Amino acid sequence: MIEKINADQLREMFAAGAALLQENKAGVDAMNVFPVPDGDTGTNMSMTLNSAVAEMANAKSNTVKDVSAAMARGALRGARGNSGVISSQIFRGISKGLANVDEIDTEAFANALRSGVDMAYKAVMKPREGTILTVARAAADAAVRAARRERDISRFLDIVIDAANAALDKTPEQLPVLKEAGVVDAGGKGLIIIYSGFKQALDGGEFHFDFQTITTEEERSAASMELSTSDIKYAYCTEFFVVNLKEGVDERARDSFTDHLQKIGDSVVVVGDDDMIKVHVHTNDPGKALQWGLRLGELSKLKIDNMREQHRKLASDGTLSDEGAPEKLVQYGMVSVVAGDGLADIFRDIGVDVVVEGGQSMNPAIADIADAVQQVKAENVFVYPNNSNVILAAQQAQELVENRNVIIIPTKTAPQGIAAVLAFMEDADPEANREEMMEAISTVSTGEVTFAVRDTRYNGLSIHKGDIIGLDDDGICAVGKTVDEVAVDLLSSIVDDEKGMITLFWGHDVTEEDAKALTEEISVRFPDLEVECQRGGQPLYYYIFSVE
Repeated sequence: MIEKINADQLREMFAAGAALLQENKAGVDAMNVFPVPDGDTGTNMSMTLNSAVAEMANAKSNTVKDVSAAMARGALRGARGNSGVISSQIFRGISKGLANVDEIDTEAFANALRSGVDMAYKAVMKPREGTILTVARAAADAAVRAARRERDISRFLDIVIDAANAALDKTPEQLPVLKEAGVVDAGGKGLIIIYSGFKQALDGGEFHFDFQTITTEEERSAASMELSTSDIKYAYCTEFFVVNLKEGVDERARDSFTDHLQKIGDSVVVVGDDDMIKVHVHTNDPGKALQWGLRLGELSKLKIDNMREQHRKLASDGTLSDEGAPEKLVQYGMVSVVAGDGLADIFRDIGVDVVVEGGQSMNPAIADIADAVQQVKAENVFVYPNNSNVILAAQQAQELVENRNVIIIPTKTAPQGIAAVLAFMEDADPEANREEMMEAISTVSTGEVTFAVRDTRYNGLSIHKGDIIGLDDDGICAVGKTVDEVAVDLLSSIVDDEKGMITLFWGHDVTEEDAKALTEEISVRFPDLEVECQRGGQPLYYYIFSVE
């Protein structure tokens, strides 16, 4: 009977969770609503947890607090994809729940799981039930109830895992797309594997997980957060760090601080960890913001810019001053995430400063996106994720970026990203640019041709492993045996009277000869539309179509 867990056991539990997920990540990857070769939920969560385990080696001391804090730091920096980002927030919340614990009993464990759920829900702007969030919450709720009567941590974890499995089984009833495919949420399954690793580390013996339920990842979008320096209602762009936090500075104190800032300004951002808080606010009273910050700790890296003065200078000579910054910044820059060397070259040719390699099956880490933004010597940096599974990671990367106004344009495909970049207006302010880019996205329809990696049914279609499938913006809409057949069927469902141009991007596994032949066929089938053919070089997808 184990009633308390020390720091060494906590290390072993996280290492076991990572090892068990690493062993089973392919199984989670293969369980996707869409039978396309991009089911990477298991890989993303595994890489996130592996990063957390690696960071535990750098813990300041061998205490529960420092081990869990190091784990949370590693998870945040290594998080990849939506599932990885949400997992990192769960672990970050768990770390906060263990901040004042020397040894972990069931009550402390339950509180930590509850803290993890709260942190994860806060990280998602529009939480959806039937996802990993639902499973995490059910596990935490069961943990809180069990802690009142159960002292043995192994039996306690049995109760937690059983509740998580029960919640997972109900996810198809909460998300119609899961029910139609006859699957459950893969992110939730991944979390159960991690928790199972926790228990097996305590019980001893070999690590094993028995897959009995097909699972799937629920793709989610997160609303972007824009910090526009063009709003002159509040004149002073005020940024600073609060370090050496005073004793007693907890989540409630941070929330109260945030509430105060929102009363005196806008574009408020308050993020951080146990050691520091990063603050950004547009206000007419920066002194009051600093005064409130001093109540929490010491101030560092203060930066206060008069935005009205900046705009006057912009009007007079077309440049933005950035006095007080350690580097000279131009007004605008761009970062794009994309897979395929041809598409990467296209984004660079139309003005993107830094291209991050990533997309289907290889989502970049939060730190990768943050590092790319930091490389761009611009005050305002537009980021184009170009994949629905990268949007949340891009949003979280904002927390790691200093001295930049990061504006996420929530592009889900490369064609949307290209349209958004081409809509950029050098002379417009950030908000006007954002609005123009969002409008440009809405005018683009995307089609993708790939292959099925398993048998399934979707949207009334019977799909078999190896079939060629076509996807539009709403999902799978074409199935066939040849690439060209599916490509034409796909375009027939996308093209309407308002469209005037088709651009074909051919992938890594397509020859230029075949791409040109398909281009000629498309021109014959759609004689009223202009048709272009460009090399994309993207993996997994034979063709990507942009229809405008």
